[in-house]
Amino acid sequence: MAERSALTINPAKTCQPIGALYAALGIHECLPHSHGSQGCCAYHRSHLTRHYKEPVMAATSSFTEGTAVFGGGANLRQAIKNIFQIYKPRVVAVHTTCLSETIGDDLSSLIAKAKDDGLIPEGSFVMHTNTPSYVGSHVTGFSNMTRSMVNYFAEPAKQKKGQINVIPGFVEPSDMRHIKMLLNEMGVKAVVFPDTSDVLDAPQTGSHRFYPKGGVTVEALKSTGSSKKTIAMGSFASEAAAQALMVKADVPYDLIDLPIGIAATDRFMQSLMDITGKEPSERILDDRGRLVDMMTDNQQYFYGKKVAVFGDPDHVISMTEFLVSMDMIPIHILTGTPGKRFEQRIREILKDVAPDARVKAAGDLFELHQWIKAEPVDLLMGNTYGKHIARAEDVPFVRFGFPILDRVGHSYFPVVGYRGAMHLMEKILGVLLDRKDRDAAEENFELIM
Repeated sequence: MAERSALTINPAKTCQPIGALYAALGIHECLPHSHGSQGCCAYHRSHLTRHYKEPVMAATSSFTEGTAVFGGGANLRQAIKNIFQIYKPRVVAVHTTCLSETIGDDLSSLIAKAKDDGLIPEGSFVMHTNTPSYVGSHVTGFSNMTRSMVNYFAEPAKQKKGQINVIPGFVEPSDMRHIKMLLNEMGVKAVVFPDTSDVLDAPQTGSHRFYPKGGVTVEALKSTGSSKKTIAMGSFASEAAAQALMVKADVPYDLIDLPIGIAATDRFMQSLMDITGKEPSERILDDRGRLVDMMTDNQQYFYGKKVAVFGDPDHVISMTEFLVSMDMIPIHILTGTPGKRFEQRIREILKDVAPDARVKAAGDLFELHQWIKAEPVDLLMGNTYGKHIARAEDVPFVRFGFPILDRVGHSYFPVVGYRGAMHLMEKILGVLLDRKDRDAAEENFELIM
């Protein structure tokens, strides 16, 4: 193995605009807009479509060679005019690309001029965020767009309401739906934003709706400034928006890990209890009990298994903690998103279990493959791009995170909360026992395992 400082091979991330586009889809009646070339927008739409198996709508400024020289202001003005005339969205959420960032287009001024010139209808909005692909990752783009929702819509209020804000991070529509279910189950009034449930998992009804029924409304976003507190799930995807809301509207926040696994979900429940004074319902407590029962019943299959995990930082942090709670040993942990906080948090989780584990932020899958060759594992967890490593090293593989391009249905089943943890545990156990069956000698091939 050799240290590389100027070369990335098979990055464990993708670019900022994909995350920004996904976050924008979490606003009701919002049309995301890519301020760049058609190729950028096409890639981002197709990547999300392949993961969610749903049509992903987005517009583009359609840069050409001339635009690269003279700037994209004219293209954006024409795009805003066409979009509102033809598609009639409530919100247009503009994100930049490498090209428009390199040119240096001033989107704030361009949008303000478009509004002054009457290109933005009364009661409609154009917001923007800067998402250069050569900085951060898709998680950074999601974070930036979510922060822009606060900057554009949140309205400060002296009198706080009896509601809270929940920023769920870059999770699936099913996860956002499950978080809302937990809040409703506890009787907590909350604004969850962004919210892609019923947008990228909308039901098939036989009729087309250009803007599905899901997504957080503009009115709800405006009310976030009058909430008494914010719960930000994941420091990489959610904290920036929570900080912006605290600065703009004096709304304090709790920063917690994504509620994946029993300990992280317990902390989410405790945060809700501390803020609202409400207690978890019997149904929630029963779900937790069932999860503990599953962990107890199947501990012998997980104990001592070595695991490699890669993916988005907020997901990997909570998943690592969940694996440790099941007596598994994560020894290779990697994310493509830069950030020292990732390595610090993972080291904290593994200090008594695997203090010598390899941990890296801003890493790539070539390096992860080297680690696994040097020290083999019993299980690999990550997105679809890990399948080549799993095949090459003959390692059981559980698909987890974003993107998953070679399977279907994953976006319909939550991984957050106690029920999500049960679903994850069943997936992990199934893969491990399938491998045990495959490798068993004939005399050890058992019907009951």
